[in-house]
Amino acid sequence: MIRALVRFVLRVLFRIRVEGRFPEPVPERLLIISNHQSFLDPILIGAFVSPDVTWVVHQQIYDRWYFRWFVDLTRHVVVDAGRARGIRGLMREIEQGRAVVVFPEGRITVTGGLMKIYDGPAFLAARTGASILPVVIDGALHTPVGRMQPPFPRRWFPRIRITMRPLEKLEMPAGRSGRERRRRAGDRMRRMMEEALYRSRVRRTIPEALLEAVRIYGKGSAVVDDLRQEGQTYGRLLKGMMALGRLTARLAPEGEVVGVLLPNSGPTVALLLGLMAARRVPAMLNYSVGAEGLRAACTAAEVKTVISSRAFLEHPRLAGLAEQLTGVRLVYLEDLRASFGLADRLWLVFRGKGWLKRAVRRLRPEDPAVVLFTSGSEGLPKGVVLSHDSILANLAQIKAVIDFTNRDKMMNALPVFHSFGLTAGVLLPLLSGARVFLYPSPLHFRIIPELVYDRNCTALLGTPTFLDRYGRAAHPYDFYKVRYVVGGAEKLSEETRRLWQDKFGIRILEGYGATECSPVISVNTPFAHRPGSVGKFLPGIEWKVVPAPGIEEGGELHVRGDNVMLGYWRHTAPRKLEPPSSSLGPGWYATGDVVTVDEDGYLFIRDRLRRFAKVAGEMIPLEVTERIAAEVSPRYRSAATAVARPGRGDVIVLFTCDPEVDRSVLAGAAKRLGLPELALPRRIVHLDRLPLLATGKPDYVQLKAMAEKQMER
Repeated sequence: MIRALVRFVLRVLFRIRVEGRFPEPVPERLLIISNHQSFLDPILIGAFVSPDVTWVVHQQIYDRWYFRWFVDLTRHVVVDAGRARGIRGLMREIEQGRAVVVFPEGRITVTGGLMKIYDGPAFLAARTGASILPVVIDGALHTPVGRMQPPFPRRWFPRIRITMRPLEKLEMPAGRSGRERRRRAGDRMRRMMEEALYRSRVRRTIPEALLEAVRIYGKGSAVVDDLRQEGQTYGRLLKGMMALGRLTARLAPEGEVVGVLLPNSGPTVALLLGLMAARRVPAMLNYSVGAEGLRAACTAAEVKTVISSRAFLEHPRLAGLAEQLTGVRLVYLEDLRASFGLADRLWLVFRGKGWLKRAVRRLRPEDPAVVLFTSGSEGLPKGVVLSHDSILANLAQIKAVIDFTNRDKMMNALPVFHSFGLTAGVLLPLLSGARVFLYPSPLHFRIIPELVYDRNCTALLGTPTFLDRYGRAAHPYDFYKVRYVVGGAEKLSEETRRLWQDKFGIRILEGYGATECSPVISVNTPFAHRPGSVGKFLPGIEWKVVPAPGIEEGGELHVRGDNVMLGYWRHTAPRKLEPPSSSLGPGWYATGDVVTVDEDGYLFIRDRLRRFAKVAGEMIPLEVTERIAAEVSPRYRSAATAVARPGRGDVIVLFTCDPEVDRSVLAGAAKRLGLPELALPRRIVHLDRLPLLATGKPDYVQLKAMAEKQMER
């Protein structure tokens, strides 16, 4: 009766939503584990999960008289993390058939995410063979009885959701000592809780997730800064989103793909969100690939309209690009702003909110959200179609392993046409209540560290090449407030790692991903870090290492998860969505990377199967380099390969039979063809004859070995 009354009161006050069910029949041995968000958590579990349990109480909590009177009303066992006190009592409780509830973090979160997981509960589960019921509490950290500090939003009666996951088992792991077995058991329980956090997510669309963030953090919260405007709030962002959604709806019908050719800025974010809300699909065009690359991208995604800015296209490096971008209608933001008349302003004031709510209801999580571009083995861009659900799934995976709240501020200089720059650099802070400073170029190596210092940024993204240059240019105090530095897209050198550790006391968290996976697949974290690896797989990602011909160590990595793309748009007419392909069947994506995974689950990238070079974070098809050489000397054969240089990305090496070819001639040809300068070779080797296979194709294996010897000289 009392429990029913408590449940009723809690449901009314907190609008509690319960997902999942308590197992029936109850296992003979049961351990209930939960994340710990507030002092309200034990009441929530007792009311909505199970009342007949034994509670694990920390000694420090029990020593406080105002908690002891309440604890003594329940069946409990007092434990002391420093002296392993109470473990035997817990084992007896489980062996006698009593369900035991434990918060493996041992304390209420002060970060908003999972904190340290103690080994004791995991070792207890493995030792007794108990079934484990993971429980996820979401929303209680916003109550006054949570421990989050301002400016984190707290209110008396926030919405709370409780999720009970299916039962799991934790077998005793192998190890050379008891200490190692305990550590591995603790790692597995942490993984179990991260998986439960991810699996408890609510499937939404990106505009819907934005409105939820606005509800939690308030319209007055500042979220976007750029060089022209600081402190753009959620409210102002929503107005820009609605206005641009209305204007762009006049440019293209629903479902059409609209090109976005803009730098990192607040208006770019508002345009991106406005297109999504208006059910148009933004295609983020890479302005560094040259005119031909842009035309090919527009062809692949059937882009008819491209939105850009006159001020942006007046940049010297983009001179003449507008004239070369043929076959599409080019619309400028300046003209759209001028066309927003009185009727539009009245609509924005009186009907904009209603339009946005209706638009959000019409969107589905599985709908295409954005198109990003990568390059195929034939050198032509492919449109990678990501859904709302795949992007938000990846953000939920990231937040399950790394805490990120409205107390953080992201410095993002990675372009929004990169998947990492878009999802982790823009959408992650935007949907977490954090501020993001958008900078238009990652190449300003002296300016960016100064901005990180001046704007009090706590997180920085970059490729290892960029991070190395930032580290060398920065003052030792520039990154005094930085909590996270995440590197990806190429191998992190030991020299760069040591530079950041010695100069700033910061450990770079190296990760790995692919545009097709929205993009993060694995990452090192403060809790799980192994130098030389790219971390552990994110929760919710299945993986297999498939043997590859000619590869002795490791194999090709195949992955599957909610974060994997809907498919490719290639150069076909009419446009057809090609789902991810893999020898393992539907839903799997073959990354093309040769990897190994150690016994603790850390991923190591060994090589690449596909013919690309990663230069300054860009994937450059080596076929493009060969095409430039063919333009210069069509009568001679040429072949390109790439050699990795630690901390600097790949170096493209061109082998040619034309003795007259040099870099200046190739640069002129690239400009004529509208191809990127990044595709130019750093080294040219003249040969009398290219090594060929029996099929008549160049022997790239032999050429790569020759290139590596050349680089050693």
